[in-house]
Amino acid sequence: MKNNFKVKVNSKWELTIPNQEILTLDVVKLKGNKYHLLENNQSYQGEIVDANFNKRTYSVKINGSVYEVSVKNQLDQLIKNMGFSTGTSKNVKLIKAPMPGVVLSVNIEVGQTVSEDDALLILEAMKMESTLVSPSNGVVKSIAISSGDTVEKGQLLIEFE
Repeated sequence: MKNNFKVKVNSKWELTIPNQEILTLDVVKLKGNKYHLLENNQSYQGEIVDANFNKRTYSVKINGSVYEVSVKNQLDQLIKNMGFSTGTSKNVKLIKAPMPGVVLSVNIEVGQTVSEDDALLILEAMKMESTLVSPSNGVVKSIAISSGDTVEKGQLLIEFE
């Protein structure tokens, strides 16, 4: 799989943007969430109006027009291609590793109440970090891994009551 980003704008347009293109963008951060972008000798004023990093959705204002943007990185695409999708089942009792990787951090404790989309842990796989989020509201029953552990695909990570 190439290191591309899949971008959907206003649920209409889908783009594939190579990582190399993103690295060569001429973007200058101005103040707060405001940016200046120069592309093909065209100047753009941009602002990130709203961002949900866990869902990778953003509201972006470019030259006065607001766009709803969804961005999927290589890991997101691989997880989808493997048939995994967070949030599809609201009665999830087990969280298993979607692929082999290393647990960078565990953000929860046994007995903790979590809400849908709360960050549970960070998993590094294929040189990319991914935050695994809670697919539903629940209480953590057990945590089968610790920070620094190497996990295999399908290995139990977290159990909910």
